[in-house]
Amino acid sequence: MNMLGSRCPLPGHARPSVLICLLIVPAAFLTYPMFRTLSLQLHSAIMGSYVSGTHSVVFVNCPNEQIARDIASTGEEACCLCEHPTQGIFTLIKTRTSKVPILSSYIRSVHPFEIPEVFSLAMDQGDVHYLKWLEDSMEVDRVG
Repeated sequence: MNMLGSRCPLPGHARPSVLICLLIVPAAFLTYPMFRTLSLQLHSAIMGSYVSGTHSVVFVNCPNEQIARDIASTGEEACCLCEHPTQGIFTLIKTRTSKVPILSSYIRSVHPFEIPEVFSLAMDQGDVHYLKWLEDSMEVDRVG
């Protein structure tokens, strides 16, 4: 007897194959970002090249230099403080894209504003040698 074509023994209930599909499809959507990140890291390691979007630049607006320096001392790769006459201190932090949510949470916890101005942009293009250097330097920081 064909098991896939057989009816469910309980009247009014879906077949087991329909239930399995209803479980597999959401699971695939939920695990896609993790598998994509792992495959990009594997590709980068094998090819020895920079993968677009691996790193991001996080921008933070701070009311004064002391708060900007506290936020800039997060241990991330590099920071730059730029002063604007009316907007305060603008801080630029280069980090791994995967660390942006953690960095944003940290900034919210130490920033004096209830809703701090924090946003990030993924590094998609740039000088290939610099991006590779950035990748290598963050790799050393992670090991050491």
